[in-house]
Amino acid sequence: MEGLLAALKAAAEETRLRLLAVLNYGELTVTELTHILGQSQPRVSRHLKLLTDAGLVSRYPEGSWVFYRLSDKGRSAGIVNAVVSMLPGDDLILQRDYDRFLQVQTNRSEKAQDYFSENAGNWETLRNLHIADSKIEAKMLKMLGDKQVNEFVDFGTGSGRMLELFGPRAKKAIGFDLNAEMLALARMRLEAQSLANCQVRLGDVTLLPLESASADLVVMHQLLHFLDDPAAAIAEASRILAPNGLLLVVDFAPHDMESLREQHEHRRLGFSKAEITKIFDDAGIEAHDCVDLVRRGAKSSLSESLTVTIWSGVKSNVSVLNLDKQNRQ
Repeated sequence: MEGLLAALKAAAEETRLRLLAVLNYGELTVTELTHILGQSQPRVSRHLKLLTDAGLVSRYPEGSWVFYRLSDKGRSAGIVNAVVSMLPGDDLILQRDYDRFLQVQTNRSEKAQDYFSENAGNWETLRNLHIADSKIEAKMLKMLGDKQVNEFVDFGTGSGRMLELFGPRAKKAIGFDLNAEMLALARMRLEAQSLANCQVRLGDVTLLPLESASADLVVMHQLLHFLDDPAAAIAEASRILAPNGLLLVVDFAPHDMESLREQHEHRRLGFSKAEITKIFDDAGIEAHDCVDLVRRGAKSSLSESLTVTIWSGVKSNVSVLNLDKQNRQ
């Protein structure tokens, strides 16, 4: 009862109701909210703190920025949804706030597109070296089959393409990346697709702020070759996977294109089936499928093509029991 009263009191103020209304459209920073509401940053920050303390809003630090989002967990989510649903759609102040939100969204989109344009050349070079992305994605969807997904986690989400692909299949989806510019691009794409169940966060994929055994699906798409310790990322995936949860890893088979290290910051030149199988086994993941996708008749500036490999594995019940035992100890 005290929690309910605190939440209702927190919402019962005009500025805070406006904040809830705007955050219903998507997650925003304090600076963006200040522009939308036309109020000072200290005032907006104070109201956000009250909403956060009451559990109606969640805050997510991302470098020097902090993003705010309506709560999507438990009783707080129910209260927020009920309050927002009762806001008058014809209110002039709320309509003005929405118009300014659209301006913020447009500005964010333009910045993300600028970043994409600046880097599109590098990404296109890599795409020309391997089989079409559409064929890779089709194979991944086939591997997922009709599996029910409550929570999907995308390691190294980049531009958010995997969230676009698998997000509609999940009740909740979250992507993590260490590149803030890429996260801005991902947010733009998710908003364009109206994928409100998806979100992105700045985070280290070897140490994620997620509960153990909480995810049904984890995807690592073209991530491992950038990492100093690929095994640590797979171990973290195993930690957050629920029993029988599915792990999909997409990366390159072993190759000798040293230029990818020099021009694209690749730390590893591909992975063998035996190497990934061992990493899976050490992490408590039962290896299932391993599929090589080769671009036939490929022609590139490097006079060869890359083989893309998709590995799938399932979190074993034995590893879950061991984790439970460790937690009790």
